[in-house]
Amino acid sequence: MPQIPEKIHELTVGQLSARSGAAVSALHFYEAKGLITSRRTSGNQRRYGRDTLRRVAFIRAAQRVGIPLATIREALAELPEERTPTREDWARLSEAWRSELDERIKQLNRLRDHLTDCIGCGCLSLDTCVLSNPDDVFGERRVGSRLMVEKE
Repeated sequence: MPQIPEKIHELTVGQLSARSGAAVSALHFYEAKGLITSRRTSGNQRRYGRDTLRRVAFIRAAQRVGIPLATIREALAELPEERTPTREDWARLSEAWRSELDERIKQLNRLRDHLTDCIGCGCLSLDTCVLSNPDDVFGERRVGSRLMVEKE
């Protein structure tokens, strides 16, 4: 991992990419989504503060555990501008995300457990089909893979 001298307070997008491991396109995307910010030089080049390295690490860690970018943006918006997320910030926010992740794990376990029941059934309205039609309400009235519009 390339080292950046302490005297450098701003990074180019290439330096930020090399140091953080995030692709340049990902950094541009994060910026477009309001997750990180940059200033523009007189030549219209992006410059990122050193604190952006920690923000990118924070974003990537949250993404790895399945936190949506909108939720990450909300979390970062709670922090003072230009403040690097701390270990305490991560602990507080990850605790809040725990129940959401637990629910996703339960859903994935349920899908895994019913996976062999549904493959090849060809019907999207079986009472037990949790893959294609979870919480099936139309299966009580009709069967088949298509819901036909009823004429009154």
